[in-house]
Order: sequence, then structure tokens, then C-alpha cells
Amino acid sequence: MGPTHAMSGAALWLAGSAVAATAFGIDQTAAELAVGTVACAGAALYPDIDCAGKVTENKGGSTVARSFGVASLMVAEVVERLCYWFYLITKSKKDKKRKNGHRTFTHTALHAGIVGVGAGLLGAYVGKYAVIAILFILTGLAVRGLMGETVRKYGWVVTTGASIALAYGMFHLLDERRSYWIIGLAMGIGCFIHVLGDIITKMGSPLFFPLPIQKKRWFDVGGGHGIKAGGPEETRVLLPALTVLTVLGMIYFLPEVQDFLFDRGPGVGATE
Repeated sequence: MGPTHAMSGAALWLAGSAVAATAFGIDQTAAELAVGTVACAGAALYPDIDCAGKVTENKGGSTVARSFGVASLMVAEVVERLCYWFYLITKSKKDKKRKNGHRTFTHTALHAGIVGVGAGLLGAYVGKYAVIAILFILTGLAVRGLMGETVRKYGWVVTTGASIALAYGMFHLLDERRSYWIIGLAMGIGCFIHVLGDIITKMGSPLFFPLPIQKKRWFDVGGGHGIKAGGPEETRVLLPALTVLTVLGMIYFLPEVQDFLFDRGPGVGATE
């Protein structure tokens, strides 16, 4: 579901930005909009960092786990084991037995909130340099999700090169005197939309952990009769629809389109 997750993050950020600008007058510069869109797309893949492959053989793992080759596979291995350990010490008697940590803590609303607040604080108090560091990682995840075939052909070099290029560009475009709390909002929303995407699949996700539901602390919301990941409902309906929404969002924010629709000057800016 890599491409679908990434596209859902991009589409949601652009749609939310359009609502914020139209209804509340909260506009973003082109650089801020690009940062938010890429960050949300990358963060919409990030929760699958709990799905590791065979590190020593450079095989398997989720889309995000393979973004930076063996290095990200090793990180995914550590995260999966930590998530599995956390599941074992927190599960109730009613919770099912598991063999790994995939779709546990990183697939909860609590985790999305922690990630969002943490990134927001870094963006607010560290500023531009924290944004560049976060963006380097999230760009790789977004590229891995949106350009899956290209990355599979050329490997981690593509994701790393794109990450370096965008981070370098943002270094010159972003104003270091500003507070970039909005990076936290993008990451939190991206993680949350990932969980919602997994809820509509056959496996579901423990969205409301640690709230007990049916005496289960890790109750999987959704699942059952949901869509098959990578199945026709996703590839022929959901992904194309999200792609169209993303393209429309990009067109909407073109200066010429904004001038035509509203005939107005620049707004206050999201970071002011």
C-alpha cells in the first residue's frame, strides 16, 4: 500500500491547506506548502517502519523499511522488536498472540500524536535545521512510496539523492528566523491517515490503544471484510482517486489559479 499511503498524505495536506487558506486566511509560501506536502506524504508511510525484513540479506520489509537500503532495514528491525516487546508487556488476556510487532504501537492514534507534538516542538524551537533533517528522511519515504517502480529498479540511491536535493533546496529557501511548528502537524496528520488507511484493509489497526475495547487493549479497528492491500479496490479505485485529488490540489495553489479564483494578495503565512 506504499503508493496509496503516500498519495493519501499528499492529498490530505493539500486539501487541508486549501480549507485553511479559504476559510481562515492561513496561507503558506510555496516552500512551506512543498515542505508540508512532502512531509505529510512521507509520514503517511512512516508507521510501517515496524515491518522489518531480512537485514543481512537486504530482502523483505515494508516499503518504508527499504527506503534507504540496509540502513533503514536495520532501523526497522530495531523498531519492530521494540514494538513487539511493548505489545507483550501491555497486552491483556483477551489480546491475540503475535509473532512480530507490525501494526502495533506505530499504528495507533497515540503514536501519531506523540510524533506530531515531538516534530512540532523541534520545528518551533530548533527551527529551519530541524525541518531540514526531518524533511531529508520523509522525502526518502515519500519518493519510495510514490516512485516505487523506479526505486525498485535503481535502489536506495534514488531516495537518498532526492532527499539530499530537496533538503539542499529547503536550506536556501526556508527562513531560519521563523518557527516551523507546522512540520509537526504534517507528521501527525500523515501518521494518522496511514492508520485510517490500514483500518479499511482486512487486518485493521489498534487505533484507540490503550483504551480497552471488548476487554482488549490492542483491539483492531476495521479489518474483517475490508479491502485487500494491493487488490483491485486499492489499485483501480482508491489510488487513482487520490492521485486526481493531489493533482487538483497542486493546480489549485498555482498563483495564476489563485489570482483567477480570488483576485487577492498574499495571506498572513502559516508560520507567522
